[in-house]
Amino acid sequence: MSTLLPTGLPTLNFPPYEFRIREENGGLKIFDLARKKYVALTPEEWVRQHLIYYLKEKGYPIGLMMVEKEFKYNKLSKRCDIVVCDRTGAPLLMAECKSADVEITQGVFDQALRYNLIMDVQLMILSNGINHFCFQLDKANQTYVALTEIPIWKKENV
Repeated sequence: MSTLLPTGLPTLNFPPYEFRIREENGGLKIFDLARKKYVALTPEEWVRQHLIYYLKEKGYPIGLMMVEKEFKYNKLSKRCDIVVCDRTGAPLLMAECKSADVEITQGVFDQALRYNLIMDVQLMILSNGINHFCFQLDKANQTYVALTEIPIWKKENV
């Protein structure tokens, strides 16, 4: 559930969820629905898992989500926190997660824009668990339009 944990992780601005958390080798691990395994529970992972559950609640299929999707940008390996694809494998949505103590700044937005030069998604989400920003690409004008909320998954995406 999304409450203050013994590790000091904050309550986030998401609905409450029941997570599978366990102690392992002196640290906490959380079960990742997309990767289907336990991963280290870091402050950024706390936000990422909340967003995965939220996207699932909005209808985005877990089976079409990739977490920490690796790609090359200027010959450097980079990772997107969450990428949701359609059933053909084309990326539709990209999310960049930061820990709750990291402000979502222009620099974070610029990072996502650079990633999207490679990913070419229609929707970008930036979240630190407290503040969430969602942008939709307006291809005709080559700009991003801020949305008031994350859209529901459309059946035609499947």
